[in-house]
Amino acid sequence: MKFKLIYPKWAKLDRQTEFHLPPHGPVVFAAALPDYVGIDFVDENLETIDFDEDVDFVGISMMLTVQVKRGWEIADIYRKKGIKVIFGGIATMLHAEETMEHADAVFLGEAEGRMEQVLSDFRQGNLQSRYDFINDRPDINLVGPARRDILNRRLYNHKGVQMVDLVHASRGCRFNCYPCAVSYLGGRVFRPRPIDKVVEEIVGIDNNRLFLVDNSLAQDTTWEMDLFREMIPLKKNWCSHPIEDKVEVLDLAAKAGAWYVYQAVFDTSDYIKERIKRYHDHGIGVEGTILLGLDSHTEDSIKRLIDFLLEIELDLAEFTVLTPFPHTKAYDELSRDKRILTHDWDKYSADQVVYQPKHMSPDKLKDLLDYAWNTFYGDEPQSIKMAKLFKQVVKREMENDTFMPRDRSLSEQSFGRTVDNTDERSL
Repeated sequence: MKFKLIYPKWAKLDRQTEFHLPPHGPVVFAAALPDYVGIDFVDENLETIDFDEDVDFVGISMMLTVQVKRGWEIADIYRKKGIKVIFGGIATMLHAEETMEHADAVFLGEAEGRMEQVLSDFRQGNLQSRYDFINDRPDINLVGPARRDILNRRLYNHKGVQMVDLVHASRGCRFNCYPCAVSYLGGRVFRPRPIDKVVEEIVGIDNNRLFLVDNSLAQDTTWEMDLFREMIPLKKNWCSHPIEDKVEVLDLAAKAGAWYVYQAVFDTSDYIKERIKRYHDHGIGVEGTILLGLDSHTEDSIKRLIDFLLEIELDLAEFTVLTPFPHTKAYDELSRDKRILTHDWDKYSADQVVYQPKHMSPDKLKDLLDYAWNTFYGDEPQSIKMAKLFKQVVKREMENDTFMPRDRSLSEQSFGRTVDNTDERSL
């Protein structure tokens, strides 16, 4: 069986560094397919889809809300040709009902242990319109190494620089934050993978730079510390979402190769100031993720927050506006109050204001988003700040004798990541 797996393109943001990370969802899904399935993967952000290619079955993997309309267009083209299409991924789960209008089937939930039945139904001409496993999650022990072999690796370099590979050590999140859909997507129970399996997968990744895409590593102290201990001999450098704010945890994280973290900065408290300092004291960089437009925010409070970010010397900052994605507390509340202004999903890119803020106009909030970017990077451009983080990892690799020669002439190049919405990429 020839299965064509497509990752739809989306419009990049004005302030986004133009490079691409290898997508995580498709390679994890591919690992759940049986061996008899031949996979042809296309990342439409980097490759052109050949709609005339002879294929048996098409899968469309959507992570971001801003991918869904393009995903639907792709599906409509194939279905007109008589080729059946199945959708999966985070954005499919968030937009399931609309997506069903463009699909022969939607798959909702985690794929491990489920795809044999789906493919059997397909072969027998009995494909179901909806496979809903959102509340029936597979045993975490079934999660094996992602199928990174389906990627065209040469496409995921930026000016010759080896980008990070994505890997996850856990699923689910015990937190339930206001703008985040993870509690719906992955459940409120923290589900760590067995550490030996995580380490085995990391060892098998031919890249010294990783992004641990877990929603938060700060959920189980014992597991977190055990994971870091096992990672120390691997000599990998990695970034992640928050690490637990305990000295003993940060000590192990630094030894395990923690490069930098994405840390939400939600107020101007001494706690946040000290937390950033503790990361820095351990040699761990910090990219602040700053969400603007909460009901507590006024024009003055946002400007004070930007001043605070400069004071605490963040290595990088990423600014977004509150975006009410379906199946979040934000969406439920703003819908109830009739404050959502549009359901044009192309505008749900986290840099457009799609709801009515409480203390200002939508245009004013957009102006403040621009103000935040311009002010924070006013004295030192984003590219320079990124280059400093990249130099840090190059230095570590040279000390560990893991530096890749093809990068040697590029230590001054900028290094960064896509400005995708944090809440949607959490799993």
